Amino acid sequence: MTPTEINDLLDATANVLLWCVIVGFVLLALSLGILLVAGDLAHEIHSKWFDVSPHEFDLICYCGLGLGKTLVILLFLVPWVAIRLVLRKRRQGPMRT
Repeated sequence: MTPTEINDLLDATANVLLWCVIVGFVLLALSLGILLVAGDLAHEIHSKWFDVSPHEFDLICYCGLGLGKTLVILLFLVPWVAIRLVLRKRRQGPMRT
């Protein structure tokens, strides 16, 4: 592969990762919105399947949102930043001493 092809591939990968970050945070915000607006209904639905108190349900949801945010950051945002840094360095060319 030529350097230009590698740069194009890295750029395309960075764009995909950025969209994954955006979609991930939109889904997290949507989940939070549903919990804020209809948390009691969500608990009522889930308590039919699982014996879970309202406090336990809130705790599970809170931990799930935190895990989701952590995964979006680690799996999509950090690689996006790394690729952008590599692309910046590649476009600047070799360092002169």
